[in-house]
Amino acid sequence: MTETFANWTEWAPQLFVGLTVSLQLTGLALLFGLPLGLVLALLSMSKLRASRYTAILIVEIGRGAPALVVLQMVYYGLPSVGISTGAFTAAAVALALTTGAYTSEILRAGLNAVPAREIEAGMALGMTRADVSRFVVIPQGVLFAVPSLMGFAILIFQATALAFTISVPELLARAYRIGADTYLYLDVLLLVGLFYLAVTIPCGWLVEWTERRLGKHLG
Repeated sequence: MTETFANWTEWAPQLFVGLTVSLQLTGLALLFGLPLGLVLALLSMSKLRASRYTAILIVEIGRGAPALVVLQMVYYGLPSVGISTGAFTAAAVALALTTGAYTSEILRAGLNAVPAREIEAGMALGMTRADVSRFVVIPQGVLFAVPSLMGFAILIFQATALAFTISVPELLARAYRIGADTYLYLDVLLLVGLFYLAVTIPCGWLVEWTERRLGKHLG
């Protein structure tokens, strides 16, 4: 046990660097994926059939394709059509696309949860339909969706581990590198698990706290 702790102390700085890469990927996936999800949610609620069906098709494909497949397609597939990216960029793009597809359904549920009386009140005040969407429906719908979006952010953070398959030096990739050098795979993967838990458990508590606060506010 003493030797294990000594190894953990030695490996921790390398793994912490990998953790920062994982957090960067998570941040980029949410930064670009959430706006994409909102656009897809709005289009899927459009009265124009072409826009609605196109958005629904994109969402279903995005949700049906495993994140690992999307990652491989972006990194290995795009160069075949003349679009080359680095491994980190490819991972960020793939995770952003997955985020957009999944969060579109979360956001659509939030938008649909806005009471009809709120929309009717906006129309009664002389607001246009676009203004009602912009100032009434979207702000409240996004607020309703916040807890679920936070929960999904935890899943995307965990999904960054898939980036090791294209040699992104994130947390799991660095663990495998250490394991390959030392053959102490169990020890290093236990430490990696603790790193993930150090992020996901506090985030889980934050989600629960946010749900309670929003429940009181919306109530």
